[in-house]
Amino acid sequence: MEERLNSLTTEQRNERTRQIDRADIMDILKMINEEDQKVALAVQKVLPDIKVAVEFATRSFQQGGRLIYIGAGTSGRLGVLDAVECPPTFSTPPEMVQGLMAGGEKAFIRAVEGAEDKAEWGERDLKGIHLTDKDTVIGIAASGRTPYVIGALQYARSIGAKTVALSCNENAAISRVADHAIEVIVGPEVLAGSTRMKAGTAHKMILNMISTTSMIRIGKVYENLMVDVHISNHKLKERAIGIIRTITGVSYEQAKETLELADNQVKVAIVMIETGTTRRQAEQLLKRAGGYVRQAVLLGRE
Repeated sequence: MEERLNSLTTEQRNERTRQIDRADIMDILKMINEEDQKVALAVQKVLPDIKVAVEFATRSFQQGGRLIYIGAGTSGRLGVLDAVECPPTFSTPPEMVQGLMAGGEKAFIRAVEGAEDKAEWGERDLKGIHLTDKDTVIGIAASGRTPYVIGALQYARSIGAKTVALSCNENAAISRVADHAIEVIVGPEVLAGSTRMKAGTAHKMILNMISTTSMIRIGKVYENLMVDVHISNHKLKERAIGIIRTITGVSYEQAKETLELADNQVKVAIVMIETGTTRRQAEQLLKRAGGYVRQAVLLGRE
């Protein structure tokens, strides 16, 4: 096992940073920055694979299913981070996009020893959220060999859920137990084996792409505006008013008043203004349009 670990790209020594301990602060920062610039290019190479993951997630959402991220350590934390941002950004229910990590919630701030080595825990955690064949599971492991993730993907696939393996090594073990694999090769880390760096950055970018693109595809965005933003504080209410004004061209006062009449639902407020309808009528138009603002407005103008 140790020999196999040492053979992974993510465990190799980076020749460009071999003498980093002798460098001054600015030279260290330059080395890190130069390595980070390689990440976006590595992600670009796997865009076709990311597209498949988006298609899986979108189909799950359309069928009433969920998107589940699962991983250990940094990989698990990145999944949780992306998942918890979806409700405030897109007004999704908390269960629609979930992040699970080895060792449970407490492992987010303090490592749980040995949790990632237990494949059965991955299966157990997915059973705990009552995984179904309508869901999509994305297993995240920079090394591509974490038993917890392998166990989770094997179970998810066995019940018919769509599965994606996300790693930073070619021919990863998790790739072999998933319906589709994303292997983003960022090269050796600045500090050998420290996958919280380039590998973590690449995975954060990819998870952002998957959740954002799938939300766009189910009507959570109009043009490039977050029309399904959840208004939970003053800043977000002001942003919502700005979105309404940008799309409809009405005054601040009318945008604010309509938003309040729409029970702080931006999409409903936009349709009300653009079609001259009541809140209930606007909600019906959105329902007929499958949640898409553009189609709802067209229906209301017929």
